[in-house]
Amino acid sequence: MSRILIVEDEKVIRSALKRLLEKYQYVIDDIDSVTDAIPLLERNQYHLVISDLRLPGGEGTELIPYAGNTPVLIMTSYASMRSAIDAIKLGASDYIAKPFDHDEMLNVISKLIKTHPAKEDAPPAQEQAGSTLLNGSCPPILELNKRITKVAQTDATVLILGESGTGKELAAKSIHQLSQRAQAPMISVNCAAIPETLIESELFGHEKGAFTGADTSRNGLIEAADGGTLFLDEIGELPLEAQARLLRFLQESEIRKVGSVHAKRVNVRLIAATHRDLKTLSQQGKFREDLYYRLYVMELRMPPLRDRGSDIIELAEVFLREQCQKHQVNSSFSEAAYRTMREHHWPGNVRELQNAIERAVILADTSHITPELLGLQAVNLENKVADEPAKTEHSLEDYFVKFVLDNQHHMNETDLAKSLGISRKCLWEKRQKLGIPRKSKNLTATQ
Repeated sequence: MSRILIVEDEKVIRSALKRLLEKYQYVIDDIDSVTDAIPLLERNQYHLVISDLRLPGGEGTELIPYAGNTPVLIMTSYASMRSAIDAIKLGASDYIAKPFDHDEMLNVISKLIKTHPAKEDAPPAQEQAGSTLLNGSCPPILELNKRITKVAQTDATVLILGESGTGKELAAKSIHQLSQRAQAPMISVNCAAIPETLIESELFGHEKGAFTGADTSRNGLIEAADGGTLFLDEIGELPLEAQARLLRFLQESEIRKVGSVHAKRVNVRLIAATHRDLKTLSQQGKFREDLYYRLYVMELRMPPLRDRGSDIIELAEVFLREQCQKHQVNSSFSEAAYRTMREHHWPGNVRELQNAIERAVILADTSHITPELLGLQAVNLENKVADEPAKTEHSLEDYFVKFVLDNQHHMNETDLAKSLGISRKCLWEKRQKLGIPRKSKNLTATQ
């Protein structure tokens, strides 16, 4: 069993977190201050330390040197990216904002314990490398893993392309963990999630007084990744001004904070990812062509799940084992479920598969997972053949449109997006692109 130390001065939060983790078979020690936590760290061997950022007697980050090889997860009620950056730069393994979602907390804990095994239980280096690569045995994944292993040994800039949900961030993490930078931080940034007005400040930092609200000088995400890896997800969403600054960083290996006249050299390996066609965007003037060619040093293409053959079932079995362990149940797929998963087109890719299995495990009243529990019956291939005998081939967009139109009358936007394995924002964008109408509220009200 994994042993975890919780350091939290708010008794209600500490007790609730302890009860949650003990429910999932973790052995828990809990304390309320930095001063009292240090002797426990010196005396005991822990698999993980979870600490609040603000504590009596000091900040939670002061425990990092005492933790040694044990990962430290920082909790912050400030929900501030800057606080998180500072914590990671000081050596924290990850952070989570309070109030946190229980599933999110459990997922982060599981990930940290798996990626930071206790020293006496650490597997050989060869086994560690194997576990770092992407799951799957189809030819495209085997070739992709070969490329990941090869490119990880260099500092080359990598551009990862693929549809939403194919595992682009997982590939980036594999590259980092197999590289010489594995012991340094990897900072992941979703460019689409940061407001356009803040993106330059977040990436490059700012000086005090550089703009309204800049009360203190702050380091940026690129500087936080110094010595390690910066992963820019959805880089196609970067505004043009930020693209120009990023280009200079790639060319000169230096950054300049917003409002500063001085540049600083940094040693950062860049991995970028997008589901968009950057070359087309550059031709349309929406993405800098010179930046595109700077990024296009080594390209990795993530295969969509529908092209991975038997990997679908292999991944499904892995996800089912994880969910059964998480929810303390014993479930298995029915033959109909296996058939449906093989025939489904998976517009949301691996993320959709993972979400479908988690939903099925939660909803199942028996030990058998059926197609109905997976929520895939609406796109079952046999039904399509019966409904559309004249049409034998369908594009991914055809399946997407049909799924949304067939299900939007009994599912809200959040449920639709989750079933497809995409975000609400992505669903909205696809509605605009494909011209999919929303269900009529007036019609619903009159029925």
